[in-house]
Amino acid sequence: MRRRTTFALVAGGTLAAATAGVALARSRGGLPGIPKPVTGMFPNGMAYIRWGTGPKTLFWIVGGPGLGFPIGLRVASIPFVLRPFAQAGYTCWLVNRKRDMPEGYTIADMAEDHAALIADELGGRVDLVLGEDYGGWIGFYLAARHPERLDYLANASTGYALTERGRAIDRDFATLVGEGRSTDAWAQMLATMAPDLRPAGLVRALAAVMDRLFTDRSRSDFVHNLMVETDAEACDAREILPDIKVPVLLIGGDQGPFLSREILEETARLIPDCTLQLHEGKGDMGAVSSMQLPRDVLAWIEERSRVRPRSEPPRPVPITEETAPAAPATVPEPSLAGANAG
Repeated sequence: MRRRTTFALVAGGTLAAATAGVALARSRGGLPGIPKPVTGMFPNGMAYIRWGTGPKTLFWIVGGPGLGFPIGLRVASIPFVLRPFAQAGYTCWLVNRKRDMPEGYTIADMAEDHAALIADELGGRVDLVLGEDYGGWIGFYLAARHPERLDYLANASTGYALTERGRAIDRDFATLVGEGRSTDAWAQMLATMAPDLRPAGLVRALAAVMDRLFTDRSRSDFVHNLMVETDAEACDAREILPDIKVPVLLIGGDQGPFLSREILEETARLIPDCTLQLHEGKGDMGAVSSMQLPRDVLAWIEERSRVRPRSEPPRPVPITEETAPAAPATVPEPSLAGANAG
């Protein structure tokens, strides 16, 4: 499911939009008084990108399977993508799965990692968990089994399971990457997500760019984790959805290959307090564009906070450059010079 994240969150539907966003973020330096994004790794081996210094906490569980970050363009585009959250007073944490996950690791296991991370590193509770596609699955299990760790859950392009076609697409992608044919994998994904894109030479050129942006060759475990996460897509979350006690926003389109209207509607029906924002006639990436998604989430939280006032537990100290958790190791920018393009 990582591929719709690629388009929706970084490119906003197009690579040109992403490039423009990076230039805008760099030229303006993000937001006044807010330092540039910081990359690092928590002691448990989960990499992060942090941006903002607000008193509220956004915990963004990134997509997958196998999404590698941080890489230059994704880090540089963070102010462009997350600007509305930072302006609304959030410190934003984008968090990836831990490295070297063992074979057979499940979505539930990954949720336990995220719950422990919030408990150990982020004051025990966050204001908002935002799950992008694969990350939304983790968000479901996190909210069902550890409701004390979050106030709200917003999931973009996530259902209780994938369509059979979606699982086949991800299996084919992982197989090609595992064979060392990562550019071929991206070309095939582009053909699936943008079937009208022509000519073939342009598709191939864009695939090479996407490969360099999102295939993290600095990580020795990249292919292994991709395979583990792809295997975990056999997940069906219907059993745990009724246990979710926090308010949930579910955003998705009904025309994508990974999800269907039926899956999204059944997911929303099983969650006791769920708002479904269904974009009819749109696919996976069209439903969650980079500019609109944060605004939709913030508007929903504002409305829900009026409808459902909550008693405030003690909040963690606001994150600043001085109080941010120290990371034992930063994540280096991978060198792409001479990298095999597949």
